[in-house]
Amino acid sequence: MSKRKGTRNEHRSIALLEDSGYHCTRSAGSLAAWDIVAIGSTDTVLVQCKTNRLPSTVEMEAMKLFLVPENCRKLVHRWDDRKREPLVRERDPVF
Repeated sequence: MSKRKGTRNEHRSIALLEDSGYHCTRSAGSLAAWDIVAIGSTDTVLVQCKTNRLPSTVEMEAMKLFLVPENCRKLVHRWDDRKREPLVRERDPVF
């Protein structure tokens, strides 16, 4: 997968979140556990974007151990080639 494809999919996720009323920040190139931080009026959403695959076991463990407040959701957006919408996986706060 090219970096360009991953960046494009992160921007697609941001567009979906912004359409739902969130203000988004992309953590480009940071290699952080989360690609997008989205802040809404009642909650915060952390998103890890992947293209054609789910996060690795190591990535999933990092997301699980990432402490968040109760009103924060952890999501994975998996963008498959030629799909218009991501597969969204949402976990409880302990992921």
